[in-house]
Amino acid sequence: MKKRYSLLLLIVVIGLLVSACSNKTNNNTDSDTAGKQPTYESSLSAKEMTDKLLAQVEQPQLMDIDAASVKDQFHLDASLLADYSIKMPLMNVKSNEIAILKINDIKDIPAVETALKQRAADVQKQFETYLPDQYENAQNFKIIVKGVYVLYVISESADQLAAAFDELFAQS
Repeated sequence: MKKRYSLLLLIVVIGLLVSACSNKTNNNTDSDTAGKQPTYESSLSAKEMTDKLLAQVEQPQLMDIDAASVKDQFHLDASLLADYSIKMPLMNVKSNEIAILKINDIKDIPAVETALKQRAADVQKQFETYLPDQYENAQNFKIIVKGVYVLYVISESADQLAAAFDELFAQS
């Protein structure tokens, strides 16, 4: 009887593990890279897309980062990117950031997501003992993948920015 119970328990645990691994969802990411996916195209550059989002959803003053910062602060190899727009706070009292990245090859999406999660962890660490409200803001980052386009955002209005990002592709 004990062997049957152990075997049944083992089967249930394995089933749960397989189910959890195959459903790789995270409350901070929304990826369309698994299985059959729609094709997302945009005639807008990454900068134009970012500007449209920021015109719709007010954010604190943000500045563009230079190419060196892409590697140093965002852990991204710029050769993976066909186009990008990354904006960070002008002053070090806000955690808000927004990036739209167009990836050269869809197979590199997992590497880009990993780099962006590391960036979010870096921002969280920066504000962990500095400004609690900004630390909480940084914990609620979003990464959304639409084909070869990736939105990364830390903002109190992350849901609104994500919806505006979705609308950019609905209009195409």
